[in-house]
Amino acid sequence: MSTVRVAVDVGGTFTDVCIFDDETKQMRVTKVPSTPHDPMIAVMNGVERGEIDLSNVSLFSHGTTVATNALITRNFPAAALVTTRGFRDVLEIRDGTKDDLWDAYNDVSAPYIRRRDRFEVTERVDYSGNTLTALDETEARELAELLKRRGVSTIAVCFLNSYANPAHETRMREILEEVIPEATVSTSAEILPEIFEYPRFNTAVANAVLAPLVSGYVNRLSDQLREGGYQGDLLLLHSGGGSMTPRLVEKFPVRLAASGIAAGAISAKHIAQQCGYDNAVSLDMGGTSTDIALVADGELRITQEWQVEYGHPIIFPSIEVLTIGAGGGSLAHIDIAGSLRNGPQSAGADPGPACYDTGGDQPTNTDANVVLGRLGSSLAGGVKQLEKSLAQRAVRRVIAEPLGMGLEEAAQAIISVANANMADAVRLVSIRRGYDPRDFALLAFGGAGALHGADVARELGIPTVVVPPNPGVTSAMGCLLVDIRHDLAQMYTGLAAAADEDSIEEAFVALETEASARLRHEGVSDENAMLQRKISMRYSGQWRSLQVPMGSGPGALEQAVRTFHEEYEREFSFRQDGAPVEVYQLHLAAVGKTPKPAFRPAEVIPQPPGSPAERRPVYFGGHGWLDTPVYDREELAAGTYFHGPAIVNQLDSTTVVPPHTRAEIDEWLNIRIHLEEAN
Repeated sequence: MSTVRVAVDVGGTFTDVCIFDDETKQMRVTKVPSTPHDPMIAVMNGVERGEIDLSNVSLFSHGTTVATNALITRNFPAAALVTTRGFRDVLEIRDGTKDDLWDAYNDVSAPYIRRRDRFEVTERVDYSGNTLTALDETEARELAELLKRRGVSTIAVCFLNSYANPAHETRMREILEEVIPEATVSTSAEILPEIFEYPRFNTAVANAVLAPLVSGYVNRLSDQLREGGYQGDLLLLHSGGGSMTPRLVEKFPVRLAASGIAAGAISAKHIAQQCGYDNAVSLDMGGTSTDIALVADGELRITQEWQVEYGHPIIFPSIEVLTIGAGGGSLAHIDIAGSLRNGPQSAGADPGPACYDTGGDQPTNTDANVVLGRLGSSLAGGVKQLEKSLAQRAVRRVIAEPLGMGLEEAAQAIISVANANMADAVRLVSIRRGYDPRDFALLAFGGAGALHGADVARELGIPTVVVPPNPGVTSAMGCLLVDIRHDLAQMYTGLAAAADEDSIEEAFVALETEASARLRHEGVSDENAMLQRKISMRYSGQWRSLQVPMGSGPGALEQAVRTFHEEYEREFSFRQDGAPVEVYQLHLAAVGKTPKPAFRPAEVIPQPPGSPAERRPVYFGGHGWLDTPVYDREELAAGTYFHGPAIVNQLDSTTVVPPHTRAEIDEWLNIRIHLEEAN
């Protein structure tokens, strides 16, 4: 019997591996350096380092940055867009917005497909789906022959009103596949049947350019795992907080564009539930960036629109995660006005922080933590040795001397700026949404999150910080906690008061039929399938909509309207019950339940921590250098309690417990740091 579950999360600096044994209920973790040129090498290195017998693995789940990195680097295969005549430049025109409204020189980056690779054919369907001009199949076939001569086999088909009637897109795809049998064709009506043409076009284009890259990576990894003895499906975490098999990844690769950042948020929700917190903020600080997500009333926030680059929207449901350039490798520098800045530039894995002694000579957050004594002489169980003298030299040369600061003062300033950046980001996802961060717990994880978590919480007035048992691989653990999930949608516009509930029910039934077929295609039995209806509404005359749960049966629409008013008030502090409400879109989440690991709580026996592994001086801001105990986390049993200052070391992370705090190990082996005693 296969008894082991494996989850792998590829980060910018390290690739993290979680190994959970169903028999013993024990989890092992390991970390290996990432290999940006080919992430699969790091994945297989992690399997080898973790001594994993793939023939004994029942589930292999993977969060990947392949799609994200491809969109950032734009290392795409030759691709083309086929669109309605007259609409070749929709991708160029966009929606007219800018990331920085006041910077006339800051242009939005170019479309994913160049203008010379965008082609038009004659066809036209109106807004209600009626054919005004039939697809010119002669033109379509001539274009297909042209693309074949050019060697293009990655194609997006985006016709203007295909969301209302996809017949022309479907026929165009058939012609392309007849002429170019090896072609990968993405149609906008299949990817995103939504009215607004630019978001729909861009999402379909992103799907098309990612298809060969992502499917190639997934298939190569699947083959490697199979050769090693793994018999199951490789499960890929997608942005909506579910997983997909390779069969669906080939069809919807764009769903993996936020695969990596979703895993940490899923783990945060699980840990918050274990600890009894309905409200929590996750601070997932890695080597390059920090991902921040909000768990409110026990649920993660979901957004319907997101982007890897500004101006290139991807319209798929995604866990709402705010990412900022604040990681262990974020570079400290002085701007042209003479002010100290931190990030978003990063030393990454290559050349890495100065203390890695691998060619980097610029100070990073990791270097500052080394200078202050918060980090010792190595990381990841000795995989990375840290040279304190190199960290001191970088901080002194780049920050301390130009600003006339002492070495410790400069290093503390670097950390303070990083903490302020993260605190501001938490405010954006909490206060800006109408939540008070003081009502939340802070879940600090990632390779560097536990180093900074208590300081960030103090700045925000958050009373408790929770550091998971394996903070550096917590995101990887999230891959073990997800179900197979698909999100489907259909346009349905009209006033709610005049809507035909029977036709809405018919539309939902059609979506459910398709969703059930997808789940069965992925091997999900009917008893493990769950379908969740939602509906998007807006006040009449508005452009943006708000999604709320939708029931079934008589009165379901009326109840959804009441819920809409309530949610609108919570989101925007305003409601207008007398205003007509429009139905905009129908949504369906199809969830295929997968077995989850059953974690076993430990017996809590209150006790002091015993003798520390070592003591060393650590610099704590206004407190100066303090003689600080350093504990080995594996030696801290459930119920252990102690006061700061203290440092807790482990394979995948280091936890800082500042002065005027108290810490305890709970039954789930989390470190809970309480800041009530802070001065």
